[in-house]
Amino acid sequence: MSAPLPPSGRISPPQRARLSRESFDVVVIGGGINGCGVARDAAMRGLSVALVEKEDFGSGTSGRTSRLVHGGLRYLEQGRLGLVRESRRERAALMRIAPHLVQPLRFSWPVYGGARVTKARLGAGLTLYDMLSLSRPGKWHETLSPAELLAREPALKRDGLAGGGSYLDSSTDDGRLTLANALSASYWNAVVVNHMTATTVSESSPHRVELTNNITGEHRTICGRVIVRAVGPWSSTAAHSKGSHILVDRAVVGNREAIALLSPLDGRVMFVLPSGAHTIIGTTEILTRASPDEVRASEPEISYLVDSVNSYLADSRLSRSDVISAWAGLRPLASPAPGDLTSASREHSIARDATGTITITGGKLTTYRAVAEETVDLVQVALGMRASRSRTAIEALPGADRERLIAEMIVSEPTTGEPLTGNSQLRPADLTYSVRHEMALTLSDLLIRRTLAAFRARDHAMSLAAPAADVVAPLLGWSSALKEAAIADYRRDISRIFTIDPD
Repeated sequence: MSAPLPPSGRISPPQRARLSRESFDVVVIGGGINGCGVARDAAMRGLSVALVEKEDFGSGTSGRTSRLVHGGLRYLEQGRLGLVRESRRERAALMRIAPHLVQPLRFSWPVYGGARVTKARLGAGLTLYDMLSLSRPGKWHETLSPAELLAREPALKRDGLAGGGSYLDSSTDDGRLTLANALSASYWNAVVVNHMTATTVSESSPHRVELTNNITGEHRTICGRVIVRAVGPWSSTAAHSKGSHILVDRAVVGNREAIALLSPLDGRVMFVLPSGAHTIIGTTEILTRASPDEVRASEPEISYLVDSVNSYLADSRLSRSDVISAWAGLRPLASPAPGDLTSASREHSIARDATGTITITGGKLTTYRAVAEETVDLVQVALGMRASRSRTAIEALPGADRERLIAEMIVSEPTTGEPLTGNSQLRPADLTYSVRHEMALTLSDLLIRRTLAAFRARDHAMSLAAPAADVVAPLLGWSSALKEAAIADYRRDISRIFTIDPD
């Protein structure tokens, strides 16, 4: 499918009317990857759908991942072959329907003397990993000698290197993958809105859902025959594990591609991942009581990541001062083992309670499509229908033509192609397109999620907030006072997300 230009980010008059008058087959609460995937699948099956998200699509855990679509190699050690097989299948499906968002990424795994995972054990695991693939991944794994591994990743230390392996997985832009599902749901006639909080939900069917627009303060009521709660760590039943990442200049680390390694501090698998001119290092995994709205990386976590990576580098050159940004997300785990998050389940649960509300718990970015398919099967049963076939594994996700459309905008409006500021790679055209066609309504939508500018700058793009506000103010109807309020809101958001806790 080559999707047409997505609708304007603001609620259109027809959608506003539908929100006021229409009773929906299903109301999805939560615009993370699971919620957006459910809305897309349900709409494609012909159900009437409303999706409401209290902030922005992918503003929670779904936008704070390792940005990997992976086959679950590290789950082999736990003997969870079913999860690995499902992950491999779903990775292949996403590469098929979203090649512009999910792209192959080559990993090297160095093995040093005395490591928990020996070269022979790694080779056996990678062989099984290939066998569990339902389709050829592009190139099978390779076993590498020390010289071959150093030729690929010369920044690795040489002392004690026994060789290693190489395998293929995929990278993605997690926020854009989530957004693509929301836009696709809208294309298939779902009513999709962000910055709208479901404040109360009645227990009887059809369920009355009270909504509050978090930008305008406007209140609305909609009805849904079935409610799907896909609220991730905001679910009262979810157990939470915090995972943190850091971003540094790629030249400091010197990685050419991706590197998988075992932290010498606790033996956990972690990744060094290329991200343009930068490198992402993660992730930690710790218990936390932090609110999902306030979760942040901590100094001990940053030290853990820096020290772990330095133990693998020929020159221990990474320091705390090299960290450009750090962020954390909460993983909602379906069935954690007490005190052992490494073995906790990332498989999902889908439960229907006595009121008919369906709640999704757990899952991971890679397998969201399968979770959504299973959920919509249950929705159709709840509606008294026979579950129809999902088409989400064959219908392309939108966004492949985004760069072309922005280029066409620049041709017609040349000034929109100039840098937003003197040294910025961001252009007014990028912001304008996101407001017009990607449902961006705030500076955080634009600078944190649509462009990732906040992750890549030490000031988290605060210096871009005012010029960005000048560009989008006419599109969003902002007065001077509203522009100042939007900038203040952005300052609070980057403080909430990127401030590093002392412990």
